[in-house]
Amino acid sequence: MVLPDPSISTLSRWFRTSFRVRYQESDQMGVVYHANYLNWFEIGRTEMIRELGFTYRGMEAEGVLLPVVDLDIKYRQPARYDDLVTVFTRMTAFSPLRIHYEYEVRLLSEQEQAGLELNEESSQADLPGVLLTNGSTRHVWLNQEWKPARLDKCAPKLYHALKDTLLGRKE
Repeated sequence: MVLPDPSISTLSRWFRTSFRVRYQESDQMGVVYHANYLNWFEIGRTEMIRELGFTYRGMEAEGVLLPVVDLDIKYRQPARYDDLVTVFTRMTAFSPLRIHYEYEVRLLSEQEQAGLELNEESSQADLPGVLLTNGSTRHVWLNQEWKPARLDKCAPKLYHALKDTLLGRKE
């Protein structure tokens, strides 16, 4: 018998975090080294979870781990030393056993940064700035023994916060 997939597959609102490219993240030409974008994706995920009122440290204290199992990334234009970049992050699928994220790293002017107002209706076309890199990651929820864990059982408050965000409900 095939059971229906309980995952929710829709797009959440965009979450964002901004920072300046540090010297150590660039090469001799002043261009960001490609692997740094993976760190920036992690910053986007971490800050999204924080905005929902949780932390990765708290998740781990509850016995929940969230390793990356798949990654896709496309480089469009380079970021450079001292650029003001914004990482946009949103969920694209979610279930008690897995979560998928989408990211866009964009170069924003100071004016775009100051006037940035995102709401739940923001779509990809609405994102300001120049697209530098986009990608996605897929993750699975695990316990401390690296066995699959149901988030709704291990961390129900986090599960409901993520589910409500994906469904467009207020946190």
